[in-house]
Amino acid sequence: MAVIEDLIREEGDGTISFGNYKLDQKAKKSDFKHNGDLYKVKTFSEITKLEKNEMFVYESVPGTSVEHLLVTDNEITFTVEGAEDAQITFELEAETEYDISVNGKDAGTMKTNLGGKLSFSVELDPSVSVPVTIVRK
Repeated sequence: MAVIEDLIREEGDGTISFGNYKLDQKAKKSDFKHNGDLYKVKTFSEITKLEKNEMFVYESVPGTSVEHLLVTDNEITFTVEGAEDAQITFELEAETEYDISVNGKDAGTMKTNLGGKLSFSVELDPSVSVPVTIVRK
């Protein structure tokens, strides 16, 4: 997997990819259209954020590159790459339990808070993409 040079793109399978953790300076791209929605990405080495229709979707600290993000009613799948371990946050349904799988291993069940935030850590090595799956229980 490589960083996303154009910051955000649509893949041939209908998913999106975004983020460039190798940038030293903040970069952003707004008004990216995908399936009738508008996305905005802000990314660099310290943080990567994704918004959909001006609502928070994804954040990683430090920055990451995400490929093939697919969000359905009950599941989120993607691969993530970064220079070092990252804390990832998604905004999902409030007070709901989700099963998390990282790199094919069960990472446990977590419950979102009142605001719907779900945060977890992913161990990352440069140039190695890690698959992540989040399933609503």
